[in-house]
Amino acid sequence: MESDRDDAGETGTVVTPSAEFPPLGAEERAALGRLGARWHGPRSAEDLPVDPTLGRRDHRPRPTRFGRFTPIDLFTVAQPDELVATGPAHLPGDRPGRAVTRLRRILVGPPLASSSVLYERMRKLVALPVLSSDLLSSVAYGPEAMLAVLVLAGGAALGLALPLAALLAVLMVAVGLSYRQTIPAYPHGAGSYIVAGDNLGRTPGLAAAAGLMLDYVLTVSVSVAAGVHAVTSALPGLTRWAVPFGVLVIAVLLAGNLRGVRTAGNIFVLPTYAFVMVVLALLAVGYGKAAARGFAPVPPPAVPAAEGLGLLLVLRAFSSGAVSMTGIEAVSNAVPAFRPTEWRNARTTLGWMVAMLVTLFAGLVGLIHLDGLVPRAGETVLSQLGRVTFPTGPWYAILQATTALILLLAANTAFNDFPRLLFFMARDGHVPRRFLHMGDRLAFSNGLVALALAAAVVFVAFGGHTERLIPLYAVGVFLAFTLSQTGMVVHWRRRRGRGWRRRLGVNAAGATLSGLVLLTAAVAKFTEGAWVVVVAVPLLVLLFRRIHRHYATLHRALALHPPPPHAPPGPAGSAEGEELPQQVRHLVVVPVARLNRASLRALAYAASLGRPTLAVHIAPEEAEADRFREQWRAWGDHLRLETIVSPYRSVIGPLAHYLEALHTGRPELTLTVIVPEVVLRRRRHRLLHSRAEQRLRAALRALPGVVVTSVPVHVSQ
Repeated sequence: MESDRDDAGETGTVVTPSAEFPPLGAEERAALGRLGARWHGPRSAEDLPVDPTLGRRDHRPRPTRFGRFTPIDLFTVAQPDELVATGPAHLPGDRPGRAVTRLRRILVGPPLASSSVLYERMRKLVALPVLSSDLLSSVAYGPEAMLAVLVLAGGAALGLALPLAALLAVLMVAVGLSYRQTIPAYPHGAGSYIVAGDNLGRTPGLAAAAGLMLDYVLTVSVSVAAGVHAVTSALPGLTRWAVPFGVLVIAVLLAGNLRGVRTAGNIFVLPTYAFVMVVLALLAVGYGKAAARGFAPVPPPAVPAAEGLGLLLVLRAFSSGAVSMTGIEAVSNAVPAFRPTEWRNARTTLGWMVAMLVTLFAGLVGLIHLDGLVPRAGETVLSQLGRVTFPTGPWYAILQATTALILLLAANTAFNDFPRLLFFMARDGHVPRRFLHMGDRLAFSNGLVALALAAAVVFVAFGGHTERLIPLYAVGVFLAFTLSQTGMVVHWRRRRGRGWRRRLGVNAAGATLSGLVLLTAAVAKFTEGAWVVVVAVPLLVLLFRRIHRHYATLHRALALHPPPPHAPPGPAGSAEGEELPQQVRHLVVVPVARLNRASLRALAYAASLGRPTLAVHIAPEEAEADRFREQWRAWGDHLRLETIVSPYRSVIGPLAHYLEALHTGRPELTLTVIVPEVVLRRRRHRLLHSRAEQRLRAALRALPGVVVTSVPVHVSQ
């Protein structure tokens, strides 16, 4: 019911394209008003020589940058002071840029308007396969990962698979119920990062985020590796092409997700449902055959013991089987992607997912035990089970095809949640702000590309072997589970609403069980590779805090600080402290290499500003300096000229140091450097020029109080 939802979640942030443009706070709005009251400048559109809204337009044919004869409306007037850019306005002006844009639209699709974000949502039947593909596909390798550890103690140790599977089923239900409570409490996105950060503090929230980020990257790598292994189990001849094939799959997943949430969802619906139906058919036929023989287990083949059966080995097996739970958080993290009512649809979808996971996982472990199967090199346990259950007919091929397909596409869950996690972190300033940006198809393109690149690097580095990646898998995700559920315990203690003790107990059980698995995985698999995650999480937290520190410093530097109400409107002590037009005092500097059309146009532009203007010429020797001064006098000596002799023939260095000296002597002045620039039409011609204006701009960028602008002269050929 609606009343079950906790109102605390209303403080969340809805995912919109406007998130990368945060509004001003109350103090900055007040500062803005005080600055505006002291502003002296044009007040109305009539003061401008052109119509700023392009409202008075005719539709006569005229040449434009985008068309020679047919008029193209690049803007439409929505209201008197607002323009709306049309589709052609987004096209690059040059031919190569337009070609790249057309290719991107072929691969990704045409751009979607920002208003369409409300329609890029998923209904439950689509969200279930999209968000559960990782969770459900893990049953293809989770049971095998558990058995692969138990078999090290010999065939007799395989009998422990059933009690371990029962414990894992209890863990799945407990964590699933915990997240079902988290969703209505945080209806705008209930990821571990948000929950842990709100209730436990910034550092636990960042630790949860680091664990999730590692989990999402490994989800893509492990899912693709397992899918490739399923393909090579059926077609051994493709084994040598496993790594290139896996990288290609990651690229295809990236392209599919760049097309948008709804389009990607439609792509991944059929494979997930097909896999579930085929596995259910496998279980029905397999248990039917087992019932015909009275459920008598088939003795497993004799397997020599490689190590003794002890508590550490059992714990390793349990933590290996727990990788079947990766992805259980996906729904709670993607609540905004559901259609209204978002939290209710997300909670229902999570319930379906957990029920299906427990059914498939427990069913497969039990059937593997009854058929006496053990892991072996070159063929997955699921493939062996398929051969035993479907000895004839096309059903084995269908099982392998659907298994390979869902494993290859299971990484789509990470492609949904990883960019969304980066969005929330970027909103708080812990990762680069570029991850707030939505691409053409209203997908977080930068986050998708970052995930694909990271996963491809991990996949190639480990040679596409699933068994090498599994030990890295459980630590990060169960760290996030533990912190999230612990955060919910603190949340219920603070809220103390109706039924808070029952809810606290459910989340406490989930936190306890997740914490036990976390400790087990970290200790038992530390030497097998889990140490990488144990070391990486603190390093990532440190990185996130450094990024946040940078953004905090930047915000303090750019925040609005108006002068006191009775302060005189005179010049500020530093040029970069000027915020009112009457405070700005210009000195215009024009570097002149030779007197030609480009330099004369720059000088004319500088003089038209009506500010003190200084021309500067760098000469390699005295003779050339004398010649230039003679040419300057022939021109009329209209502006003051400063000639600098550079005996070592360097131009950029002496000019930059001269401007720095000017600024040091008069820090209240704003140095406006006007650079004449020749704009070439053909890119290949740029190699024939030194491009000194770009080098000068780079050299002056570090100087405070210096503004660099270009006066272009276009060359048509």
